[in-house]
Amino acid sequence: MAAGELAHPRAEELEVGPILLALADGNRRRVVAELAERPDEERLCASFDLPVSKSSRTRHWRVLREAGLVYQRDAGNGLYMRLRKEDLDRRFPGLVQAVIAADQVY
Repeated sequence: MAAGELAHPRAEELEVGPILLALADGNRRRVVAELAERPDEERLCASFDLPVSKSSRTRHWRVLREAGLVYQRDAGNGLYMRLRKEDLDRRFPGLVQAVIAADQVY
């Protein structure tokens, strides 16, 4: 892994347990829901308006990345992320959409 490159699980390594644990937090569900609106686009991590400290946001990004929900890229001037929709749909069809839909009911 090159300097500045972030570790991501491979698609075949994705497990439902860490994904569900990551999605148990409302702030992380909100981020995933926003990314799911435009799954093919990257978004600057700093653009998410979460009601938490910078260190908490950083932890949320790490949890989402390590669970395999998002892909992150360090561009030097900022950290970008996108939803790993294709990998997630192939491994767990409909899971992320079901969690997002259930969250919108409340």
